[in-house]
Amino acid sequence: MKKLLLSIAAVASITTGYAQKKLVLYYSETGTTKTVALELQKQLSSDIEGIEAVEPYSGNFQETIQRGQREMQSGETPKLKPLKSKIADYDVIFIGYPIWFGTYAMPIATLVKENDFAGKKIVPFCTFGSGGLNTSSEALKKALPKAEILTGYGVRTARVAAAGKELDRFLKANGYKKGKVAKLPDYSEQKPVTDKEKAIFDAACSSYQFPLGTPSTVGKRTTDNSIDYKFTVNGRGMNGEQSTSVIYVTVGKEQGAKPEFTEVVR
Repeated sequence: MKKLLLSIAAVASITTGYAQKKLVLYYSETGTTKTVALELQKQLSSDIEGIEAVEPYSGNFQETIQRGQREMQSGETPKLKPLKSKIADYDVIFIGYPIWFGTYAMPIATLVKENDFAGKKIVPFCTFGSGGLNTSSEALKKALPKAEILTGYGVRTARVAAAGKELDRFLKANGYKKGKVAKLPDYSEQKPVTDKEKAIFDAACSSYQFPLGTPSTVGKRTTDNSIDYKFTVNGRGMNGEQSTSVIYVTVGKEQGAKPEFTEVVR
């Protein structure tokens, strides 16, 4: 009887998830995050709104870094144009942003400071060069202690074309969209990297603009569409000190598929 009640409760929870009113709220400087936001909106059939700074960022990489660093150091956040959407009207809010300096872009800092998200379910989604979903999600938890920060989705800018398929799985697996997906298998136990696995790592990561380090161990899993690798990597952090990170690499099963790294978790 207890199992039956738990099963009924789980089904009711998922059904409620379909019915909850959702908003996709995003900031995008170059258009990459907007691409993901639009895909989310399409799959969810939700409302959507882009966040705009009163003084727009230039879109130039170096200028954005300089301005962002200046704002972060001074504690000054950019002024935003008023939102048309009313946060109070929504149950679940997908907040999207590019990763700057390991966390969400500065316009999101203004958004969370100036709006009331208490009691809301927040689903982060982000685009990045190497990673930042984990660190930005933790930052959102600190900035919005009265909201529920749920599991988020992140994709490398270099892999944004994969977002549609990945979001379909993500939304179904987390109960935001109707449909079933098979649970992904766990990674195997970490073992020393072989020469073949090192070659896969190099093929996926060597073209990245910054050194990512040297893999020492790896765990693997096989899915319907790919073979995935979870590398433990030794390298150096931004401060030059030795550090350890986890780098995920995927190799599709289709003919001619090349290894791609999907995320760095530091």
